Amino acid sequence: MSPSARGRFVTLEGVDGAGKSTHVAYIADAIRARGHRVVTTREPGGTPLGEALRELVLHRPMTHDTETLLVFAARREHVEQVIRPALARGAWVLCDRYTDASHAYQGGGHGVDRARIDALAHWVHGDCTPDLTILFDVPLAVSRERLARAAGEGRALDRFEREEGGFAERVRAAYLERAGAEPARFRIVDSTRPPAEVRAALAGILDAW
Repeated sequence: MSPSARGRFVTLEGVDGAGKSTHVAYIADAIRARGHRVVTTREPGGTPLGEALRELVLHRPMTHDTETLLVFAARREHVEQVIRPALARGAWVLCDRYTDASHAYQGGGHGVDRARIDALAHWVHGDCTPDLTILFDVPLAVSRERLARAAGEGRALDRFEREEGGFAERVRAAYLERAGAEPARFRIVDSTRPPAEVRAALAGILDAW
């Protein structure tokens, strides 16, 4: 990975409980170790308005269309205030979820029409798309076990994490479909493995990319 004038845009995706958030700091440190500045951020969120919208999306009941519109409203602020400026100054952006999550959660999970999501993506961010997407993949049973453990440890689950199992299966299927359609961008990581093995796989992805 050689330095360039424009930074690179790396996104992390996966169903709830896949463990991607566990490895954000490791990936950021690995990119820095390779000589790049890193901006770490997340969606929904990344800006003060985005974080306020995140709270609504994660915890307030709403229609699926409203949910989709709020996610993209937060994304618009995020792209204009954080992502584009960071890339323009040569930093790498490491983002926990992006538009693939909208296709997986709002599209696959909640049935929002793909054409609507595509139209919003074109309007909201256009060609500001990831250079690399790492998809942390686990089967439903592992996802549910990890979420149950988190709840048992006192963490309040958000409304997506509380959805019935069929929802998570549809989300996972949508992610895998997108990965299959764009193999040059996606790298799939088996996140059922121990953390050390997952990190070794992540290091290999960064070295080979």
